[in-house]
Amino acid sequence: MRQLLSRLEDEATGRLKLEALHVAVPPERLEQARGAAATLALGEKFPWAGGTQPMTADLVEQVLNRNWRPTLSVTAADGLPPLVSGGNVLRPFTAVKLSIRLPPGVEPKAALEAVKRTLESDPPYGARVTFEGEKSAAGWNAPELAPWLGAAVERASQGAFGQPYRAMGEGGTIPFMAMLGERFPEAQFLITGVLGPGSNAHGPNEFLHIPTGKKLTAAVASVLADHFTRAR
Repeated sequence: MRQLLSRLEDEATGRLKLEALHVAVPPERLEQARGAAATLALGEKFPWAGGTQPMTADLVEQVLNRNWRPTLSVTAADGLPPLVSGGNVLRPFTAVKLSIRLPPGVEPKAALEAVKRTLESDPPYGARVTFEGEKSAAGWNAPELAPWLGAAVERASQGAFGQPYRAMGEGGTIPFMAMLGERFPEAQFLITGVLGPGSNAHGPNEFLHIPTGKKLTAAVASVLADHFTRAR
């Protein structure tokens, strides 16, 4: 299993080895990542244990690693007995569940086939290796901001926060946005949310930072007002 996983991932760096899982970062996204890195020190937002450190000290790469780099996670394992009952015996099988985040632009079925070929071909020591793809989905890259929306967002951010707006990819695959983008290819998108200080999204101690929520509401209202004025 160690050898098979090393076919997919460089365990020293975390970089996935299959080029079929990588894409070139669009120039505008790279520029946005530089802007976000200048404002957000992502490596400082996590409660690191002891001397644990980010995989890279490059702030721009930290931003890109969140959305434009493929990553591998082993989310479950089977065939391994618990510590209390484990003994010096051969196991009949070992199975792991893999989750691979794909950056936007990677065709999910082709990625699934590439992973299957990589794991099943020429198995170590002639072992029986099988890979079953459970499901796959494409990431989504929003269209470039139209000049009017870029100006409206900048004006809204300066008015509500006194700072220029920053943009960056976030989250895993959100199929709803890809569906909207396919259904309305000419549409512009403003996707945002409240992640104020210490909000810990999706955590057991998640909460809404009210001052940030008020500012964000004002910023969205400003963009909508500009859109209304433009449409008249």
